Amino acid sequence: MKKIILNFLIIALATSALNFSRAQEEINIQQEINVIGSTKPIPVSLDGFSGEVESVLKFDLYVQGFSFVSPDAAQYQISGSNSGNVAGRVLDKLARQEILSRSYTGASLRREAHALADDIVFAITKKKGIAQTKIAFKAQSENGNGEIYVSDFDGGNPQAVTHDDAIVAAPAWVPGRLALYYTSYQPGNPDIFYHNLSTGQRRVIAGFSGLNTAAAVSPDGTKVAMILSKSGSPNVWVCNADGTDFKQLTTGIEDSSPCWSPDGQWICFAAKINSRRVLAKVPADGGAVQRIPTPDAPNPTEPDWSPDGKWIAFTRQAGEFDICVAPADGSAPPTVLVTGEDPSWSPNSRTLVFTRRAGYRYTLSVLDVFTKQVKDIGRISGNDSQPSWAK
Repeated sequence: MKKIILNFLIIALATSALNFSRAQEEINIQQEINVIGSTKPIPVSLDGFSGEVESVLKFDLYVQGFSFVSPDAAQYQISGSNSGNVAGRVLDKLARQEILSRSYTGASLRREAHALADDIVFAITKKKGIAQTKIAFKAQSENGNGEIYVSDFDGGNPQAVTHDDAIVAAPAWVPGRLALYYTSYQPGNPDIFYHNLSTGQRRVIAGFSGLNTAAAVSPDGTKVAMILSKSGSPNVWVCNADGTDFKQLTTGIEDSSPCWSPDGQWICFAAKINSRRVLAKVPADGGAVQRIPTPDAPNPTEPDWSPDGKWIAFTRQAGEFDICVAPADGSAPPTVLVTGEDPSWSPNSRTLVFTRRAGYRYTLSVLDVFTKQVKDIGRISGNDSQPSWAK
């Protein structure tokens, strides 16, 4: 959810009859809108950029709720250049003033373009952008087991994290750190590993006989929820970040996909009751399981709680897989957004990365929840899936 607050709206309405041209009068001014999938994008124009820089800016802004129009129809005019380095300016046409003017040096044109995109988003919305964030995911060749990769959120600069030549799955970021948890079958059993990306050090956190998977790190980084079958059925367990003090939280027949509430008090997960999937939550310290209603969204799974605490994204299965979003407090039914699975929230609680089937392959896509604007990420291998967005 992103609220666009126009600080100069009152002034503009009072003076609109004086000096504004007809083109300015026809600008589609955005109001505060909070309804999923129905927000109109912010109209901007883009001028002076070319090649990779132009492509990066268009991708970054489109998936954060902007649309590209002619200068006459734009609410904000973005201009600049990328000759040698990137420079950009933003003109607020309503206020008739420049709200951003900055140049960038010392990095690749791609990174400078991402930095400009973040500054544009902040200048216009007063919210932090996501253009310089990272994702982790599984990349699998046609005949291989796959490896864990990390990249820029748009798929740029991909780097392999694992070289296990074994089945890998379910990468999860440690908040605020260059570190991941993931499952690898390299030891001959599906074990959960902790991997420090800065040093390359990794170690097994959960290596019990049977299933160890779906690690999810608490917001403060001190605890890890996961799915273990060490007591029989796959259930939700929690332990310290170093793999000590394991505690079983659920006793269902087939639990999956745990995720944390932003305050660290709850763990949401998918449970199986009477052969049907449902969403539920359990106190992180243990206690009674509470069901989360998802009317008109059968067989929900793969939940992810937004960083601002307001939304839960999940996958529903109703003939095909769909991405849904619902208020975390249950105040409204879920909204079906697009076909796909494996949703993961960005730090801005507005954008999702998810897996989309493209023919016989899987690719990653990025979705602006409130406008439903979506872009595919360039495929790294034959199949890319199971994305996790760094917070």
